Amino acid sequence: MNNKQEVGFIIDLDGTIYAGNELIAGARETVELLQAKQIPFVFLSNRGNYSRTMCQAKLKALGIEVSIDHIILSSTVTARFLSTYYKHHLLWTLGDRGLAEELQAHGLQLAEEPELADWLVITLHEHVTYHDLNQAFRAARAGARIIATNQDRSFPGEDGDCIDVAGMIGAITATTNKNVDFVAGKPSSMMAEAALLQLGLPPEQCIVIGDSLKSDIQLAQKANMKSVLVLSGSTMEKQVQASPWQPTWIAPHVWSFIQGYYTTGVGHIDRT
Repeated sequence: MNNKQEVGFIIDLDGTIYAGNELIAGARETVELLQAKQIPFVFLSNRGNYSRTMCQAKLKALGIEVSIDHIILSSTVTARFLSTYYKHHLLWTLGDRGLAEELQAHGLQLAEEPELADWLVITLHEHVTYHDLNQAFRAARAGARIIATNQDRSFPGEDGDCIDVAGMIGAITATTNKNVDFVAGKPSSMMAEAALLQLGLPPEQCIVIGDSLKSDIQLAQKANMKSVLVLSGSTMEKQVQASPWQPTWIAPHVWSFIQGYYTTGVGHIDRT
């Protein structure tokens, strides 16, 4: 394909670059090609239970080395939102330790007791216990407002789909009769704006690549960006027709699209 203007890529992680602790075929080659050609790209993930430092380390362990500026997580955008508008509020978290790390890296303070929290921040908790849920329940019951890093129902793991943040949210909202006040993750405008700011490009020059119609393709559609649905994660091609969120292209995986876009001209389905 003839690339007539500078293009930047906004690339999902789970189901697009890796599944669990395994790289998806061609993911490393994709990043190496983009780096070699100095093509702007950023990883934009709804992972809220990682800090950017943790995500960078995971990618490095899988053979992909990028600067921390190339990584934007839903925990990052949540932290930026809270540090901008609620800098001095106390937080309680329901999630793995990466969320607390990212919040504290942005100068935010955690409450010593759940009843003292102004905000309950909910993300994926892959090691959740009854005590964790009950402490979050107490924070919300005591008046803490609720912000979720995202509300995805599942994410692709090494051996199949896994329960995601929606499960944690449901446990709290169902028992407290409270609603979530803010959702930071994809397909929110906050995530799109963070990625565009990092790339320094207008939306019409950016392409979103991801495996979720609801998160990735909807984000692109709302932000006036082109998109690629990869079939290496949570979505099958037969689901596309009935979806209100239609990708510009469909590809088996990220490398097949990038290869086609910059080299062979094949490997993806052009729907435009």
